[in-house]
Amino acid sequence: MKIGLMGFGKTGKAVANALLQNDSVSLEWVIRRKKLMDNRSVAEFLGIEMEGGGHIFSSDTKKIELLLEKHPVDIIIDFSSSEGIHYYGNEAANCGIKIISAISHYEEKDLEFLTSLSSRTTVFWSPNITLGVNFLLLASKYLKKIAPFADIEIIEEHFKQKEGISGTALKIAEALEINKSDINTVRAGGIVGKHEIIFGFPYQTVRLIHESISREAFGNGVLFVAQNLENKGPGFYNFEELLEPYFG
Repeated sequence: MKIGLMGFGKTGKAVANALLQNDSVSLEWVIRRKKLMDNRSVAEFLGIEMEGGGHIFSSDTKKIELLLEKHPVDIIIDFSSSEGIHYYGNEAANCGIKIISAISHYEEKDLEFLTSLSSRTTVFWSPNITLGVNFLLLASKYLKKIAPFADIEIIEEHFKQKEGISGTALKIAEALEINKSDINTVRAGGIVGKHEIIFGFPYQTVRLIHESISREAFGNGVLFVAQNLENKGPGFYNFEELLEPYFG
């Protein structure tokens, strides 16, 4: 499975590292905005001793049509920004390349564009692409069905510099029909990401907790999604649709 990666920030680098060390996929290239590392080997930059491993290109200098012609891929994974989809979206859909987006927040127009591409190719979107947090989300929905009378609190913790409520916490609140204003937010030190859902029953509580220890967790999630999308045709998919058959 040949993969192209959009975005090479902290999370993008961790995802690239996870992909390079998995034998079932081949990372063909990485696209970032800045030109600083243009044409440099991804593996060499990350300190991984291996042949190949793809190269880093800049979206300012590399046209997507030429990139896909010289370095074709089966899937494009997006950890860039909400605008990134406009760089590769149409060309990916025209070529039948699957799209896996892990962008936390999309503007309405960007989400509409992403959704429109699903008529031509397989499109997957999840604001948090870790397997664990999506298991947490689905499990919490089942628990609410069993006990709709329970009190529910959501706590999200992230590193000091993260602004706003996490997209994952907002998705959990939406799924459990909890007001956004009731999300409890903690910002401290270098916490990668922690989400806790508390169900309060008479005489007992249930706490469902997911904590990302390393950003490589996003890479593991990407691999799970890629493998489960392999036989999917055009359409718009989310993590719940991939997980529900396992619950059956």
